[in-house]
This record gives sequence, structure tokens and C-alpha cells, in this order.
Amino acid sequence: MKRASIETSSTERARWLSELAHALDEAQKVAWRLGVSEGNNAEAKELYGRIETARAEVERLRLSGSRRIREESDPDWTDILLWDRKLDSAAGTA
Repeated sequence: MKRASIETSSTERARWLSELAHALDEAQKVAWRLGVSEGNNAEAKELYGRIETARAEVERLRLSGSRRIREESDPDWTDILLWDRKLDSAAGTA
């Protein structure tokens, strides 16, 4: 049951972040048009930069969320990775 709720919430989170990224893309296009139409407007450039920062943060959240989801939903996978590392280090010392 826990895995199902993690998958549902992770799907909702991924969808929300995707929608947010799309909205930021559209806002950035508008800021660009404002800057161009007003002849190199400094405020529009600043807005464009702030939106770019927000887009980078959303992308960071998307990547960290997928990493976190893998860790929460399949802890056995991380155990296998740790076990493989122990075998590799033991083989290197033998």
C-alpha cells in the first residue's frame, strides 16, 4: 500500500512540476517579447533572468524528485548497489 501512495504522489508531483515548467516557458517568451518591443527594456531583462532562475529550480526539483522516488519506492535496489560496492572493494584488496 505504501508503494502505491508513493507512486501516486510522485506522479502528481511530476505532473505539477511539468505544468509549472511549461508555464514558466510561456512567461519567459512574454518577457522576451516585452524586452524586444520596448527596445532593450532593463526590467524585462531582469524578469527574464528571474524566470530562468525559477526554471532551473523546477528542473532541479524534477531531478531530485525522481532520485528520491527511486530511493523510497525500491530500497532493495540501493541495498544491491551497496552490496556490489562491497564485493568490488573486497576483490580489489584480494
